[in-house]
Amino acid sequence: MVDQVVADQDAIARQRTVGVEPRLQRVLNAFAAERLGTQHFASLTGYGHGDQGRELVDRVFARVLGAEAAAVRLQFVSGTHAIAAALFGVLRPGDHLLSITGRPYDTLEEVIGLRGQQQGSLADFGIRYSELPLTASGAVDQSALEAALEAPLRMVLIQRSCGYSWRPSLTVAEIGRLCELIHERQPECVCFVDNCYGELVEEMEPPHVGADLIAGSLIKNLGGTIAPTGGYVAGRAELVEQACCRLTAPGIGSEGGIGFDLQRLVLQGLFLAPQMVAEALIGADLVAGVFERLGFAVNPRPGHYRSDLIQAVRLGSSESLTLVCRALQACSPVGAYLDPVPAAMPGYDSELVMAGGTFIDGSTSELSADAPLREPFNLYVQGGTHRSHVQLALTEALAALDAAGRIDLPQTGTTPQQPADGV
Repeated sequence: MVDQVVADQDAIARQRTVGVEPRLQRVLNAFAAERLGTQHFASLTGYGHGDQGRELVDRVFARVLGAEAAAVRLQFVSGTHAIAAALFGVLRPGDHLLSITGRPYDTLEEVIGLRGQQQGSLADFGIRYSELPLTASGAVDQSALEAALEAPLRMVLIQRSCGYSWRPSLTVAEIGRLCELIHERQPECVCFVDNCYGELVEEMEPPHVGADLIAGSLIKNLGGTIAPTGGYVAGRAELVEQACCRLTAPGIGSEGGIGFDLQRLVLQGLFLAPQMVAEALIGADLVAGVFERLGFAVNPRPGHYRSDLIQAVRLGSSESLTLVCRALQACSPVGAYLDPVPAAMPGYDSELVMAGGTFIDGSTSELSADAPLREPFNLYVQGGTHRSHVQLALTEALAALDAAGRIDLPQTGTTPQQPADGV
C-alpha cells in the first residue's frame, strides 16, 4: 500500500523538490556576500569577544531570514529557550503580551505563567498575558484582533506552526497581513513569530513581510540535521540585542559566547537545510496520503499547501498512538531497540509518547513522531532526511496497527477499508 501511495504522489514530490533551488540559492548568496572561508569554522575560547566565526554566522542567518540582525547560539538549549530569551528580553513589567493564535505550544505555558508557580515566569514579573481563540476553521479571529488593538499592546505573539493543535499552520503571507494590520494600529507593537518548524518551507520568512522578531531551534529545519544543538533569534537589531542581553547579561549581549569550534556544523547544516526540508515535506505528504487512504483524518491533506513540517494524524486512541511510535522507533537508525512508553516530559502538561531515534537527540529535522496522551489522540510526525526512510517506517507502522487489529490493510486492487472501531 505504501508503495502505491509513493507512486501516486510522484508529481507532488517533484513539485516539493523544485523549491530547493531558490532556497539554496539564497543560502549560497549569503555565504558569498559574507565571504565565508574556512577560517570562520574556528571559534575563540573564554568570553568569545570578537569571535569572527560567530559574527559571520549571525550575518549569514540574518540574510537568509530576511532580517536586520540575527543571533545564532549554541548556548540556546532549544527553540523554547530562544523564544523565552526574546520574551524576557523585550517585555518589561506592566507590558501586555497578546497571543493571537490561541494557546501557545505546551512548553511556553510555564514560561508565560499559565502553569507552574514561582519559577520566574512572565506573570511573576508582572507581565500581563491574554490570548485570542482561533475561529472554528483554525484561523486568526480578525475581528477579535481589531478589538484587542483598541488597547495598548507591547507585543503580539504569532505561532506559525500548528503545534499540538488541529489547525492549519499560518502561511508567511498571512503573517504579513497580520503584521501590517497590527503596525497600522500600533506602530510600536512588536510582532513576534514563533518560527519553529517553518523555516525554508516557503519562499520567504516572516521578517521579509514585516515581522519584528522571530525565534526558533537549530535542531529543526535550519540545522539541516547536523547542527548539534542551539537556537536563534532574528529581526530588528535592537530587539535581537535585547534577547541576547537576556541570554548572557546586560552590557554583554551579543558580544559574548563562543562557538565551541562547531561553526562548521552550523554553517554546513544551513547549506543542507533546503534539501532536508524538501525531503521532510515529501515525507509528510506520504504520511498524510497513507493514513488518509486508510480513512483517518489528517492535517494537512496530502499535496496541500504547507507552511511547516508538521503532519498530524487523528489516530483516535492511546493504544494506536503507542503502536505507531513503537514501530517508528524500531525503524530508527539510533536506539531501534528502545520501546517508547508514555511518560512525563519537562515543559509539557500531558504525558507524551515519542519516537525519536535520531542522531541529534530531540532533532525533529530527522524523522520523529510524538503525541500528547489526551483526546482526540492525534499523532504529530515531523522531519525525515530522505523519503525512503519514511516509506520503511510507515510500512512498519501499518504492519503493527494491522497485527493489533487497529486497521484492515487493503489488498492490492481493493477498496481501502475504514479504520476499525475505537481507533
